[in-house]
Amino acid sequence: MKTITTWSYLEQYAMEKDEIHAAIEKVLTSGHLILGESVHAFESAFSAYCGTTCGVGCNSGTDALFLALHAAGIGPGDHVITVSNTAVPTVSAIVSAGAEPLFVDIDPETFLMDTEQLEAALTPQTKCILPVHLYGQCVKMEVVTAFAAKHNLAVIEDCAQSHGARRHGRMAGSFGNCSAFSFYPTKVLGGYGDGGMICTSDETLCRRLKRLRVYGMEKQYYALEHGYNSRLDELHAEILLRKLGHLDEYIHRRRVLARQYDELLADTSLILPRTLPGNDHVYYLYVCRHPERTRIIEELEKRGLRLGINYPWPVHLMSGYAQFGGREGDLPETEKAAREVFSLPMYPALTDSEQQRVSEALHEVLRELE
Repeated sequence: MKTITTWSYLEQYAMEKDEIHAAIEKVLTSGHLILGESVHAFESAFSAYCGTTCGVGCNSGTDALFLALHAAGIGPGDHVITVSNTAVPTVSAIVSAGAEPLFVDIDPETFLMDTEQLEAALTPQTKCILPVHLYGQCVKMEVVTAFAAKHNLAVIEDCAQSHGARRHGRMAGSFGNCSAFSFYPTKVLGGYGDGGMICTSDETLCRRLKRLRVYGMEKQYYALEHGYNSRLDELHAEILLRKLGHLDEYIHRRRVLARQYDELLADTSLILPRTLPGNDHVYYLYVCRHPERTRIIEELEKRGLRLGINYPWPVHLMSGYAQFGGREGDLPETEKAAREVFSLPMYPALTDSEQQRVSEALHEVLRELE
């Protein structure tokens, strides 16, 4: 029997193989492999999709965050308010920029930043808020942007998991000074390797970001400032440009699967995902919680279901960031979620019959636990 995992690209690749191979052939025969027409076309198309005027392709979502922070003037001695319930790259980018993360707790129902805690987190050194649009839905950006305006803070959105998500009709990535996206293969819009993009409507910021991603240069061999090598390559850009045309289809299927999970699992003891009012969720992940998570996952593994945990360790308790003084109990909702959450299979090529198998196995395991 086929093992069902949280995510798989193979089925989608089989469906889109001809289109992907045509994209590769176009690039390989173009004579331009770095920062050519495919990158420029994808930057323009994706930034327009997100409701911004400029896109800057780079080599990963992590670099997108790092370059955005650097371009916004965030550096040593500065504080950045964010969450600990996130992937390590969010915090890695802050630390790589030389700044210090200030963690706020999460809303236990949505797992998103608890915006009511922003005031308490503010310090004289705070220069930026970095909200994470986690699992496919947006933070309360109207609260974040109003708070940032009041205190003269930059806002950089982490949109690695929220391609196509909306809040009150407005696209994720269009609220802040700039936003960072990842095109890692598992994402709602994913490539076949690493890739990222920064979106902004600030033309001055856009020009600096384009400079920073290529050694600080605006013309060849002359650096206007210290920069980096962080370019989205032509192959990934052309593939992503073609997949962008299917993004709304991917999102529609994810929403269908989410609604079906809601119905199939409504009578179980699982706590199912909640959508914040005003949000259009794209379900990058379908995240449940249960106090017996470990036993559930072990039993499902025996039935050929391999589920994921996002995220089993809060960043503020990791040894790699111990220098910031995080202690157990600092963020109770974040820490409780880390002990209880797990993700069900969620990708557009997941079939209804495979989803039914997941549901039946969960019902069986949960009955055994009662």
